[in-house]
Amino acid sequence: MFTAADFIPNPYTSTIENGNFEWSAPSNIALVKYWGKKNNQIPANPSVSFTLNNCKTITKLAFSKKENQENFSFDLLFEGKPKEDFKPKIQKFLERVEVYLPFLKNYHFTIDTQNTFPHSSGIASSASGMAALAMNFMSLEKILNPEMTEDYFYQKASFLARLGSGSACRSVKGNVVVWGNQANIEGSTDLFGVEFPYTIHENFKNYQDTILLVDKGEKQVSSTVGHDLMHNHPYAERRFAQAHENLDKLIAIFESGNLEEFIKVVESEALTLHAMMMTSMPYFILMKPNTLQIINAIWKFRNETQIPVCFTLDAGANVHILYPENVSEKVLQFIQDELVVFCQNRQYICDKIGSGAIAL
Repeated sequence: MFTAADFIPNPYTSTIENGNFEWSAPSNIALVKYWGKKNNQIPANPSVSFTLNNCKTITKLAFSKKENQENFSFDLLFEGKPKEDFKPKIQKFLERVEVYLPFLKNYHFTIDTQNTFPHSSGIASSASGMAALAMNFMSLEKILNPEMTEDYFYQKASFLARLGSGSACRSVKGNVVVWGNQANIEGSTDLFGVEFPYTIHENFKNYQDTILLVDKGEKQVSSTVGHDLMHNHPYAERRFAQAHENLDKLIAIFESGNLEEFIKVVESEALTLHAMMMTSMPYFILMKPNTLQIINAIWKFRNETQIPVCFTLDAGANVHILYPENVSEKVLQFIQDELVVFCQNRQYICDKIGSGAIAL
């Protein structure tokens, strides 16, 4: 059984003065939602997500050895320009992971990052951003420790990403990724994301996700605050149990390809997530009126056409529309005809299942 101590390295056998790496890492969309966490970014319940393909962060890491090794030293560029307000988050991340990456104070880093989707569009950029940064740091550690295995490389990258942003651990490797200890899923752990280890039916290969940008503003309650509100939540324990039950249901659904049952689990999970927000103290609502308009339109369209299209939501107002590739044409026509009117500036993003981080 893995423990965090397994990721503390032995003394390094190689050295490097300077260099650079570049990685892209995608966002992901949870089907069974993670909401509520314990100390050290440990999830209160397991989750499973589809890895996205087009919505990603591209991060270049340049590093050079420095004389003074007492403090972290880094510059942060977002889309080529200095971004001071991102720096505290990176500083906190470096402090959290230093015990696992003891070389961090030996170098000055330039972190140059950009997203392929609009920043603050309400798409989880912390997941893709932290995953991309973790991949770069692991590339440097692999030079310092050339004996490192590929499995260890990806497990540790996911472990580190999690310490930056919980859901980032699901953006490292695999099409369908499980994070959190689940009795019936071999190898699952709270420490990092693992590729879903069982059969996945053809129905779910190349699944599509069209993201309707309902509200691109900053959320009035951050995810970090939302997670914390689960601590004294009246329905927390039942919710955590439900997540385990729904993940078990998905094991069978992924094998059978049963789209009707898939839709039930996925939509129920999305609404439960928001129900937890509405019933916490203080309570809050992240959906907008247009979120509800879209949900009702999807239900009506599905009833009338029997096309297996469904929605899910993150901790925000935007709607992810999930559907098999073979109905793409009809669903995209429906989005054009009936749903873009509910999007901010008629904006939406077409995405699909991807496979994780890529070295560039």
